[in-house]
Amino acid sequence: MGFYQRLIVPRLISVAMRNRRLVPLRERQVALARGRVLEIGIGSGLNLPFYRRDIEAVVGIDPSLELLTMARKHTAWLHFPVKLLHGPAEALPLEDGSVDSVVITWTLCSVAEPGRVLAEARRVLQPGGALIFVEHGQAPEAGVRRWQDRLTPLWRGLAGGCHLNRPIERLITEAGFTIADLETGYLLKGPRVATYHYLGRALA
Repeated sequence: MGFYQRLIVPRLISVAMRNRRLVPLRERQVALARGRVLEIGIGSGLNLPFYRRDIEAVVGIDPSLELLTMARKHTAWLHFPVKLLHGPAEALPLEDGSVDSVVITWTLCSVAEPGRVLAEARRVLQPGGALIFVEHGQAPEAGVRRWQDRLTPLWRGLAGGCHLNRPIERLITEAGFTIADLETGYLLKGPRVATYHYLGRALA
């Protein structure tokens, strides 16, 4: 991994994810988590302040050591234990049915194999457990989708593997989840190629 991808991209991601416009979406979705929680793509820990005080524990996994170092600074004052793991979400080091909730925010766009990540999330969830998500992805309009497809190869190289055009709802259902709640739309101001969002909850 080169200098740019290892050191510059994590810092760019952390800055971008601190955008105040994302906070209401984080707060709304993360508050749905219950019990034992796995957060996939915990990054620099920006979701940690929004978990309920009665959460049993949070395990966070991320492939970036740099981002995990940032996340560790948030853990000392929390009312629940946090364990941070370094590694890919395509092979989670957790037992089957070991968590009650999986939280994933702005992460499915950038993982190498989203289908495998979601399959792993379903494996570690107990039956009936919830996948709670906020993701941007493929827009419904053909014109916007064409631009997403054109721009993704360039954007992916600059933004840590981020894809503008992933069909989030389809990926989740193809992994065997049942969508319980879903809101979609251009939920943030900005270019339409990057602002179509999927907010929801799916059951294992």
